[in-house]
Amino acid sequence: MRLDLSDLRLFLCVVDAGSITQGAARAHLALASASERLRSIEEDAGVQLLERRPRGVITTEAGEALAHHARRILQQQELLRSELSDFARGSRGTLVFYASTVALTEYLPRQLAPWLATRPRLRVDLKERTSTEISHGISSGLIEAGIVSDVVQTQGLDLQLQPLVKDHLVLIAPAEHRLAKEGRRSLAFNEVLGEQFVGLTSGSALQEHIAEHASRAGRDIALRIRMKTFGGVCEMVSHGIGVGILPIGVARRYRRQHPFRIIPLTDAWAQRHLCLCWRDWSRLSPSMRSLLTHLGATQ
Repeated sequence: MRLDLSDLRLFLCVVDAGSITQGAARAHLALASASERLRSIEEDAGVQLLERRPRGVITTEAGEALAHHARRILQQQELLRSELSDFARGSRGTLVFYASTVALTEYLPRQLAPWLATRPRLRVDLKERTSTEISHGISSGLIEAGIVSDVVQTQGLDLQLQPLVKDHLVLIAPAEHRLAKEGRRSLAFNEVLGEQFVGLTSGSALQEHIAEHASRAGRDIALRIRMKTFGGVCEMVSHGIGVGILPIGVARRYRRQHPFRIIPLTDAWAQRHLCLCWRDWSRLSPSMRSLLTHLGATQ
């Protein structure tokens, strides 16, 4: 059988109306055209589907079978249309989004929640990477978009950066530490490279960022312990285990619970902002454009 969807719709219109004339009107076809197509459907099926009577038509047993399957096929077609429409609007599928440690833990949760709540069929896979890894991944086409620090080197990468929030890095030191007692208002990173540090776990984008700048200064960070969360770092520092480096917003929030001193870092790489990063807006998926727009991207 070579039935198409329009044939199935016409057949159901006639069956539901109980009349070829009324069914043709529901299908927006002329009576002669509808009658001809119904005869073609029966010829193609090789069996009578409708029993013509003076006051209309009724289905034969074969016609009932066709009507049953026609309804299921048209329902499936409508579901397919709906799902594809969801994909086109960016409200279905899986969205992979890359961000730095701070963006993942401090910024994205409160921004993503209301946006994702209105898209129950969409899944988001958040991946933590350093700003350098994200920017190079976007430039090479392996990553659609992400959140990076504005101090990342993007020359020659043809990337779009849009600032979101301030993310300056600061040193946190125990209240009895010499740096706290000296009343330092700021200091350079190389001044504290000889200290014992409390760091984040291996794989943390922020910790790798800090280690990279220590390496550039020709030093290694002396880590006494690695903690999984910012709260854990603050707890250790407040008990005198060592010093730590955190974003200023995180440090200020945890200082309400722990007695440590906050000292801003003067290095240019520590005076950073979180930025949305993408390459070509027109090539982004609908869901990614929707997310970036929600986060504040403008074109």
